[in-house]
Amino acid sequence: MFDALTDKFSSVFRSLSGRGRITEANVSDAMNQVRKALLEADVNYSVVKKFCKDVRQAALGADVLKSLKPGEVMVKIVQDKLTELMGPVDSEIYYVSPGPTVILLAGLQGCGKTTTAAKLAKFIAKQGKKPMLAAVDLQRPAAIEQLKSLGTQIDIPVYHEDSKDAVRVAKNSIKEAKNLGCNVVILDTAGRLHIDQEMMDEVAAVSKATNPQQIYLVCDAMMGQDAVTSAKEFNDRLELDGVILTKLDGDARGGAALSVKAVTGKPIKFVGVGEKIENLELFHPDRMASRILGMGDVVTLVEKAQEQFDEDEAKKLQNKMAKGTFGLDDFLSQMNKVRKMGGMMSMLKMLPGIGSKLGDLNIDDKEFSRLEAIIHSMTPAERRDPDILDASRRRRISAGSGTSVNEVAGLVKTFKRSRDMMKMISGGGGMNAMSAMQGMMGGNGAGMFGGGMKVKQRSKRKRQPRKKRSRR
Repeated sequence: MFDALTDKFSSVFRSLSGRGRITEANVSDAMNQVRKALLEADVNYSVVKKFCKDVRQAALGADVLKSLKPGEVMVKIVQDKLTELMGPVDSEIYYVSPGPTVILLAGLQGCGKTTTAAKLAKFIAKQGKKPMLAAVDLQRPAAIEQLKSLGTQIDIPVYHEDSKDAVRVAKNSIKEAKNLGCNVVILDTAGRLHIDQEMMDEVAAVSKATNPQQIYLVCDAMMGQDAVTSAKEFNDRLELDGVILTKLDGDARGGAALSVKAVTGKPIKFVGVGEKIENLELFHPDRMASRILGMGDVVTLVEKAQEQFDEDEAKKLQNKMAKGTFGLDDFLSQMNKVRKMGGMMSMLKMLPGIGSKLGDLNIDDKEFSRLEAIIHSMTPAERRDPDILDASRRRRISAGSGTSVNEVAGLVKTFKRSRDMMKMISGGGGMNAMSAMQGMMGGNGAGMFGGGMKVKQRSKRKRQPRKKRSRR
């Protein structure tokens, strides 16, 4: 997410930080680099032009030239302007009473609208509401089946009909929601590969017939300027209440996130940051600005941790660490919670000063599946006490998990070392579940795999033949 832009900003600020004093010319040069970085990130040209002008004026007005730490002052100014560009915060969903509250999702085909409908329903259900999904996309083959499948996964009802009349299906879904006691209806409307009159007429007719309280446009962040252009056209026809950006985790540039609010005037409500149902986040401009500048996002990280880690469970885990009884079952439980938080790489990028220094480090969370297979191939006794794993048991586990004996041995060896380390740290001042997870992952991100998780390829040096000593 925003990797390229973060690297460019970091380079600009490093050049300023290396100067005791800077001149107006230095500020102008820095802004030229920022302008280039934003354009390369596919940010709208008019947005870039105004942003750079505002930053330059604020920088000169803030006496950056007289500051002892001009680089830090510039970072703060850019952060404030980025927040202003993407803000203000408007993450609230406005519910009506009596319900049901109708939320209409519009967007082009392939933007992730149906998956986003399920993610939004899951999010709303966590708020204590009772949502229902309505399959109003009658154009795309298998759209109804996809929504039904997603609804089953999250235990949320899905209304559908064997009909070609989208308006009728939408109106009937609201009636059914009242019968079922559902207080929110999410309409998944049809899209097209590109904006055309037929699609616009249909979604406008559905909107007129159902009078939705909220209309959200779902945009693929990886489309960049095209996403912003389509957002503007949809807004001209529907009068949007907000935008949901999908696939933001796969967008290294970030042009759509930085442009859509300024161009449409509509707030970004949510962002999709992964394929899983849980991977929908409220959009906070200030937090996103911090991520872009490589300053992390501790608040979001803490919020995610609070959702996954129970306080009583953490205390029990701490006691196990202190006594040295932390087992592989405990690790597996913590690993799955980290997965639900978005994975190890996602967590590392939210830590201040870490995200911008990860470089080529790549911890593939799919590798956890291999580790999970090894642990599941053990007996309960072996998971509780890996010390009993002799050569014979390791061979059995290796065969059962489809891994090598060396990988099993590496996991056990690293686990024992990590367990001892956790016992020592817990006894000296406590260690929570997340810290334990980081310790077990090891300093290079591959600790628990005993070298099995490849972070960087090491170059193998050829062993030079030893010279024979001449006998005298």
